[in-house]
Amino acid sequence: MIELEKTYLAKEIPQGLKDCNSKEIIDIYIPKSNAHPKIRIRKNGDKYEMTKKEPVNEGDSSRQEEQTIILTETEFNELSKLEGKRVHKTRYYYNHNNRIAEIDVFQGALKGLIVVDFEFKTMEEKDSFEIPAFCLIDITQELFIAGGMLCGKSYEDIEENLKKFNYAKLNLDL
Repeated sequence: MIELEKTYLAKEIPQGLKDCNSKEIIDIYIPKSNAHPKIRIRKNGDKYEMTKKEPVNEGDSSRQEEQTIILTETEFNELSKLEGKRVHKTRYYYNHNNRIAEIDVFQGALKGLIVVDFEFKTMEEKDSFEIPAFCLIDITQELFIAGGMLCGKSYEDIEENLKKFNYAKLNLDL
């Protein structure tokens, strides 16, 4: 499956976000020794999966080939014992102009980072999409923000990269 998406840094927390459907996500990227692991084990609310993502064209993260295997909770719990880089976030599903934005509010060491993803069915949809007012800048091509690069890091680890975009730390008190 090819995934077409755009990723933005949030400029502000959209009104009503706390009232949106949400779920807890725990990602574990393996192998831990890789700078940018391609395999992810995920607790996605009450669902569990293992996914491998790789860019279709090297250096272009807007189109990725994705392979997913559904796991049971027991399988996830066993695989989560592997040494991996972890990231914890709450994902909100926010309706923006009849398109669902996946807004990731990072927890733990990455608290203060909020990232917004939109997925598209066609390249035409993706190319004609206008940045929402609550978003700061398109960071789809920025490697430092990819899940496999964020895992195991703290806000301070990526702060210099965020400053280049004039990103201001955001907190959504849950």
